[in-house]
Amino acid sequence: MVASKVLFVIALLFCSLINVVVIANDNFDQDVDITWGNGRAAILNHGKLLTLSLDQASGSGFQSKNEFLYGKFDVKIKLVPGNSAGTVTAYYLRSQGSTWDELDFEFLGNLSGEPYIVHTNVYTQGNGNREQQFYLWFDPTVKFHTYSILWNPGHVVFSVDGKPIREFKNMEPYGVPYPKSQSMRLYSSLWNADEWATRGGLVKTNWSEAPFTATFRNFKANACVWSNGVSSCNVTSSNSSNSSGDDQREWRSQELDSTSQKRLKWVQKKFMVYNYCTDTKRFPQGLPLECTVTTK
Repeated sequence: MVASKVLFVIALLFCSLINVVVIANDNFDQDVDITWGNGRAAILNHGKLLTLSLDQASGSGFQSKNEFLYGKFDVKIKLVPGNSAGTVTAYYLRSQGSTWDELDFEFLGNLSGEPYIVHTNVYTQGNGNREQQFYLWFDPTVKFHTYSILWNPGHVVFSVDGKPIREFKNMEPYGVPYPKSQSMRLYSSLWNADEWATRGGLVKTNWSEAPFTATFRNFKANACVWSNGVSSCNVTSSNSSNSSGDDQREWRSQELDSTSQKRLKWVQKKFMVYNYCTDTKRFPQGLPLECTVTTK
């Protein structure tokens, strides 16, 4: 009987370690906190669905309950339909402090019938100015699409429906800072940015169309949870029942294979509308170092 109790306690401890290594609950009640909006955000369908809304008084937002240091983060989003000009739906990772790290997806609203623009940015040690923007090759308001951020020691990859659209490599050996030591929490928000979001602020938000609503489902963080200065991935290499060991090893060392590199080039050739690494007018003293370094 004593031995059985000991085994039961060990099993509980093992499961608790497993659950902090990989978060894959697909349940917004368990995974996130609504942080602002005064009732404009809602978790529905027993945690399976989350909506953010924006009206003239306020937007809304949520954040993950956990902080992470490396991981792969996926969520399905159906963006604001119709005339969404001036609105921004953001989905990003961010650390705290004045020298923060940040990995951004921002979806810039539009006039009806015009393509959404996906705005991406990478901040390291409080410095950003690394914007790349893309048109989407589908209407993101009709059905859900998956938006992913892969963050591991080698690179950051932004993907849409499994297609990489942007890669930011770890080029620390060349003097380029990389987000590696600050834990980040996942955030999302829907807010009014009509001073800059649509055609540089020329098109303002039409509040007669409000409330604007974006819908989220299938949030998954296959990630290392950071708590009290310790990463869960240093505690155990075990994994939850929702993910195999191969899944975790894959994202922790994942690189872009030849097929993914071809897809990345295809997206950037066909759909990129702005790249800071080609904006010589913006950087008259020379392009940022990561734009000119040649890596293997």
